[in-house]
Amino acid sequence: MAESRAADRLLELRGLLEDLVEQGFLSRQDANRIVGTPRTAEQAQLHPLSYIASCELGNRKQPGSSLNSETLSAWLAECSDHTLYHIDPLKINVSAVTEVMSFQFAKRHQILCVEAGVEELLVATAQPFTHGWEEQLEHTSGRRVRRVVADPADIKRHCVEFYSLSNSISGASGLKGTSAANNFEQLLELGTLKDPEANDQHIVNIVDWLLQHAFDQRASDIHIEPRREVGRIRFRIDGVLHLIHELPDQVNAAVTSRLKILGRMNVAEKRKPQDGRIKTKRPDGSEVELRLSTLPTAFGEKLVMRIFDPEVLARSYSDLGLGGGDLARWRAMLSRPNGIVLVTGPTGSGKTTTLYTGLKQLATSAVNVSTVEDPIEMVEESFNQTQVHHSIGFDFAAGIRTLMRQDPDIIMVGEIRDLETAQMAVQAALTGHLVISTLHTNDAPTAVTRLLDLGLPHYLLKSTILGVMAQRLVRTLCPACKREDQIEEADWHSLVRPWRAPLPDKIYQPEGCLECRNTGYRGRQGIYEILPFSESVQAIITPDCDLQQLRRQAMREGMNSLRLSGARKVAAGLTTVSEVLRVAPPSDIAF
Repeated sequence: MAESRAADRLLELRGLLEDLVEQGFLSRQDANRIVGTPRTAEQAQLHPLSYIASCELGNRKQPGSSLNSETLSAWLAECSDHTLYHIDPLKINVSAVTEVMSFQFAKRHQILCVEAGVEELLVATAQPFTHGWEEQLEHTSGRRVRRVVADPADIKRHCVEFYSLSNSISGASGLKGTSAANNFEQLLELGTLKDPEANDQHIVNIVDWLLQHAFDQRASDIHIEPRREVGRIRFRIDGVLHLIHELPDQVNAAVTSRLKILGRMNVAEKRKPQDGRIKTKRPDGSEVELRLSTLPTAFGEKLVMRIFDPEVLARSYSDLGLGGGDLARWRAMLSRPNGIVLVTGPTGSGKTTTLYTGLKQLATSAVNVSTVEDPIEMVEESFNQTQVHHSIGFDFAAGIRTLMRQDPDIIMVGEIRDLETAQMAVQAALTGHLVISTLHTNDAPTAVTRLLDLGLPHYLLKSTILGVMAQRLVRTLCPACKREDQIEEADWHSLVRPWRAPLPDKIYQPEGCLECRNTGYRGRQGIYEILPFSESVQAIITPDCDLQQLRRQAMREGMNSLRLSGARKVAAGLTTVSEVLRVAPPSDIAF
């Protein structure tokens, strides 16, 4: 042990700079300038590698790039004969790794356990030439230690986050009450409006971490799901759910209560669904809105939070992935003075974002744009937004009926769900208003049969509907790591059937890097299927409309199916064949 400690060597700024100069990464002039520049007290606390990265120096081995933390960490790993490890908080079992060692031990040795197996611990270090802690850790844990090198800044940040979260969960687990029922009884006894457990500082810390972590990971939804003995937290990122953490059942119930308090919901009512909203800020100061929805389940209340980014309202059509002939058709439909424009697709397909983007461009000072929503998704000052309240009989149909007396030019209806709402939308269109709404169907032509099934006469469809746009969201390839590949002819034809679209020379496949958390994808774009109601399309709409005939006619007039729209994004190197096949329905139509 003593010999091991004697061999330990901490990294120092001068030594690191000297090595970087000798190996050609840094000029002598830059190294001397860094050494000669006095450091503030805050800078002196930084790991020397993190301090060098903060200086934003040029990398002489790769002109045009800088010596950032990633480059320097990779260099340190190579010099010390270690594997470089990128810490991904989504893939780390926080409760397991924080049980291995104390926070003070981890902080003192600048290490962090990132994987805790039955026989082995994977430990990330920022000091690869110190070994004194290994023997002690192996002795106390009863497991062998395997070392890797990680970014010192990541180790420091995640060490604080992981142990803070673990301590909060541990402290919250000791609170009185082990179930939602006990919490409810305690509320009644105290006669207060707030659950005392939900306002415990430990619970406040857990909720703060949860929201901050969701913002950092670009999550669109947060799921808090009760189970028999634990509660699961999952994030939806780029359309895919990831398990983030598991909480003890009583902590999970208290976290749910805390969020219900923030969302101004009835904390005592756990038997029926509720809706709420939270408005908060990111660390950079930008505002974020969250929509809350609770649902009673077998093991307690399930809570889902949808995160609405206000920057969505500032996005252009190109950001959404809408361009070319599809964009021209969409703009032509929205430019009409009266009629109905429908956007269809399943939940989470981006319909609301498309509607808000279109309305934002239409909402000039010369027109009155009014909406009826359930609930209001994002608050926008240029619209007159109204939320329906079913409990008092104010539904979509009543909202449209009221808006008709408010001198509107453009009316946005959140969703057409029933015949009465459809009839009021038609009435608004016939009286000279442009109505934009959503509908839940698989593709654009199916919207016609859906409205007929609701009971809307075919002649009213022909005289009011301007067009229908169906859409889906596909994950886009990470631009930092996507790689070229050759496409299989069979895969391409399964995507573009029944069209004979030419086979692209090359496509791209996901690889995975730090920027995309090794998923190969970063962000999402829409694929679209737009059906304008031309005279020939209107002629096919009858009480017993032939859907296949309608599709064929629309395609003859230039409508692209969702899969063909996706195929064009594959050919442009934006996404993959498997991603399009995952979200887009088939288009097997014989011409």
